[in-house]
Amino acid sequence: MSLLDLEAKKKALRLIPHGVYVVGVREGGQLNAFTATWLTQVSFEPPLVALGVRRDGVSFKMIQAEQVFSINFLGSHQKATAQHFLKPARPAGSSVAGGPAHERTDKLAGIPHETGQTGAPILTEGIAFLECRVKEITSGGDHAVVIGEVVAAGLGKLTDPLTLKETGWHYGG
Repeated sequence: MSLLDLEAKKKALRLIPHGVYVVGVREGGQLNAFTATWLTQVSFEPPLVALGVRRDGVSFKMIQAEQVFSINFLGSHQKATAQHFLKPARPAGSSVAGGPAHERTDKLAGIPHETGQTGAPILTEGIAFLECRVKEITSGGDHAVVIGEVVAAGLGKLTDPLTLKETGWHYGG
């Protein structure tokens, strides 16, 4: 019986190439977005993608509630945008109960965006976007797998996409 070499596992899993995306979500009139790296296409017909989402975050709860999300593809020059959406925040339109107004955080403030067919935010400076309706959510660990059907897509100024390798970040493993 062999034991799992944890260091080898971590290094091997980090060899999986990952894009870097900003995922937009909504719940009622509230919008939010977060940086994601676990995305893959899983079906041509219908067009389906699978997205890994932390189960303990506000955005996951918003996806569960509204059953929609957008995937915003970033260009290799947009690391700062990806980094901006890494920080946790309350969604736009929310407030802190009992707290002063200056504690409110809106990660989309100052970021050019619009809402698409699903109402999820689309970054207008992204290189492409997909809008999805949730088909299935499964979870067996700290992240859920959200399978979404692509219902709308668009292209911006196409350039090389941002990948985890270009950021110098390590996520996963």
